[in-house]
Amino acid sequence: MIGYFTLTEKILWCSSVLLITGSFLAFGGDGVLTLIASIIGVTSLIFAAKGNPVSPALMIVFSVLYGIISYSFSYYGEMLTYLGMTAPMSVFALVSWLRNPSGKGRAQVKVNRITGGEFALILLITAAVTVFFYFVLRHFNTANLLPSTVSVATSFLAAALTFRRSPYFALAYASNDAVLILLWALAALKDISYLSVLICFLVFLVNDLYGFVSWLKMEKNQAEESSV
Repeated sequence: MIGYFTLTEKILWCSSVLLITGSFLAFGGDGVLTLIASIIGVTSLIFAAKGNPVSPALMIVFSVLYGIISYSFSYYGEMLTYLGMTAPMSVFALVSWLRNPSGKGRAQVKVNRITGGEFALILLITAAVTVFFYFVLRHFNTANLLPSTVSVATSFLAAALTFRRSPYFALAYASNDAVLILLWALAALKDISYLSVLICFLVFLVNDLYGFVSWLKMEKNQAEESSV
């Protein structure tokens, strides 16, 4: 694995873990579970940047842990989204990535270019899921209802694009990170310990943006290899 990642990826992962751990120790994170989930999450993202199926496998674990953490602050939207949507979608993504390897083998998934019609269908389904979850979240008196509902939309879009192996899944996750940064900033105003979760998603945002750039390069390289 030492030779698997580039120097940039090693620096990105190490600095991410150090920042997450440092913020956890500095602000007294909400139990060691938050730290474990954050490190698993950022590790999943560095594998995602490589198109490696280990990423969705780790995302399943992260979704379960993050759902538990969200429940502790009454963010039922986040809990329901990750346990009822992101985790199952990650299972589907894992199967899809394993069934569609690139020419380099199962260590890298084959990048897929979705059509405009398929993307429109995904957006339509995302809208329907968002409306449904809005009423569910309102029923449970979810804290910060509007941003929680937006988080559902971005999470489902990201999960769907991950399943379809589109490079734009990383941008969708980056959008979700931005929403989560707002949510946990509001939580940190009431409890400073949640600042560690906020910093976690700032780190996730940087990693997702890197992942998008990496997938664009993967797509280009795979296209060149297939044309030879």
